[in-house]
Amino acid sequence: MANKEILLVVDAFSHEKDIEKEIVFAAIEDALRMATIKGYENRIDALIKIDRKTGDYDTFRRWSVVESDEGTIEEPFNAELQMTLVDARQRFGSAEVGGTVIEPMDSIGFGRIEAQTAKQVIVQRVRDAERRKVVEAYKDRVGELVTGIIKRVERGNVFLDLGNNVEAFIPREEMIQREAVRSGDRLRGYLKEVRQEVRGPQLFVTRTSPDLIVALFKLEVPEVSEGIIEIVGAARDPGVRAKIAVRSHDPRLDPVGACVGMRGSRVQAVSNELAGERVDIILWNENEAQFVVNAMSPAEIVSIVMDEDRHSMDIAVSDENLSMAIGRGGQNVRLASELTGWTLNVMSETQAEEKSEKETEVLIQSFVQQLDVDEGVAEILVREGFSTVEELAYVPAKELLEIEEFDEDIVEELRNRARDSLLIKAIATEEKLEPGEPAADLLTMEGMDPELAEALAGRGVNTMEDLAELSIDEMLDIKGMDEARAGQLIMVARRPWFAES
Repeated sequence: MANKEILLVVDAFSHEKDIEKEIVFAAIEDALRMATIKGYENRIDALIKIDRKTGDYDTFRRWSVVESDEGTIEEPFNAELQMTLVDARQRFGSAEVGGTVIEPMDSIGFGRIEAQTAKQVIVQRVRDAERRKVVEAYKDRVGELVTGIIKRVERGNVFLDLGNNVEAFIPREEMIQREAVRSGDRLRGYLKEVRQEVRGPQLFVTRTSPDLIVALFKLEVPEVSEGIIEIVGAARDPGVRAKIAVRSHDPRLDPVGACVGMRGSRVQAVSNELAGERVDIILWNENEAQFVVNAMSPAEIVSIVMDEDRHSMDIAVSDENLSMAIGRGGQNVRLASELTGWTLNVMSETQAEEKSEKETEVLIQSFVQQLDVDEGVAEILVREGFSTVEELAYVPAKELLEIEEFDEDIVEELRNRARDSLLIKAIATEEKLEPGEPAADLLTMEGMDPELAEALAGRGVNTMEDLAELSIDEMLDIKGMDEARAGQLIMVARRPWFAES
């Protein structure tokens, strides 16, 4: 390769591919080195140095310097590629083990095969540099919208041309199903990931993520991009339907109206980008039940029963609105559930009434059996919101006294029966306490509550006997504890000691 040709190749690649000249020079040096080594049947190592101004290059033979103390050399030793430290210093004056020494040699001529090898190395090096440059340019853009022209479609996988020789990849599973796309079409997507790969795609884009619809609204609605309106969450059935929850940080601004736009222009623009996907804009509410009511739109809710332990809600709608509330294939309730984070069980008003009656009857019979009371008393307890014996055992007496039908004697008797029931249940089932689990006597002792019992059990204080052996100081670091209460609890726990004496 003539000297001028080297400079021409560097200039051409540098300008065409927008790659630094030094990278192209290094690629050519490596290509010339490989061609030189092949000319000696791979029996030597070589080094090429190109003058960056003139294009002249020099060829050097290179040896690795190895240890040679006491005439020993690490095996295996190859005299064509290695040189002992003693020989290297005698021949070149200075050398260090692990370093290299070089000697000028004639630059060989390059035939067709050598030239082809050089070309392959240069192209590969430049391609690697281009790929590194793409990663550097896009690694900080993950989470942004990207727009490109469809370059080709292979088995449902889409390759996007983003310009400047940058290509993005949308896997088939990240495309909207049944969306008609063709080469040459303009397409937007959400940049999901950027990976440094030797070959294959590096920029991974999605059109199914809920993040895409959020990014599109930021593009179409200035109030969202400025932070005046916040998109709290989004849920999608890609290409069919989506729900987004919005709220305004300016009380004068209607967030739903702003996102819909004049005559629906803004939401329609987003829908058009998503193959006609219908978008429901939901007003976010800090009251979770009201938020669920909003999310179930357009269905009208008759009643909601929350189960915070299971993080679920039973939603009752009128019989004629049941199919609308559920949606085709359960779509409406599924999207509302994803948006709110609650498990939603939708039923008709008739089904809800039947379920409530069955649950009420079960609770009444449970109180009748466990407390040995008649159904009238059990019905009153259920009516007042009690669902377990544990609640009755630990509720403050003053709350029970607020019930019109109960007096002090009845309240005291019910509390005693509830505690006795818990104690009998624990003994009957011969429960073995796990580490950190409070015993029945600790749970039912006077002045105790479930939270404190759990906190004590977590410290290894599982029984009243364990508590009786504590000092006041040992309890003061418990949250909400003071000296007076600690002393009172310890004295209650020690009562059996005095009774025995």
